[in-house]
Amino acid sequence: MTKEDTIQPHDFDGQREGEELLFVFRRHIIAMRKGFYLLLIPFTLSAIPPLIWQNNLELFILPIVGLVVGLLLFSYHFMMWYFTIYIVTSQRIRQVTQKGFFGKNVVELKLSKIQNISYNIPGFSGEIFKFGTIVIQTYVGDLVIHNAEHPDKIYNKLQNAVEASADEQGVYEEDI
Repeated sequence: MTKEDTIQPHDFDGQREGEELLFVFRRHIIAMRKGFYLLLIPFTLSAIPPLIWQNNLELFILPIVGLVVGLLLFSYHFMMWYFTIYIVTSQRIRQVTQKGFFGKNVVELKLSKIQNISYNIPGFSGEIFKFGTIVIQTYVGDLVIHNAEHPDKIYNKLQNAVEASADEQGVYEEDI
């Protein structure tokens, strides 16, 4: 048996020994609505002059330029959404937030430190598109996850993870 055979693969960077990955989630695609607006507005505005002055053929290049500018702006917001993830393991919750092209912000909460978890679905649009806000309360502060996809399902999974962590550490509801 070689040294490589004894090393267990990690599911993510920073995973600890004996830590099991439970699930990973990210914010709902609706969190990117600003990116969609930034895609549509330059394209729409640049399409107006060719519609007004149809005999000027040079103006027909404007919608293409507007689309390219919109795609550049959209790609920035897409990258911010895609690389912002929430990792839930058997020991902790890890929030990895993309800040700009090269920045990254990481916040970790031990499951044993969580006091309360709640979620909110913001009315009709949240009910239709299945997004909401999850609030994880601890002694030191709150972790608020806006525009979470399927907050009811994530809430149940988080509750199960916190309960399993408490059972593993021997902390019961009577002790709290």
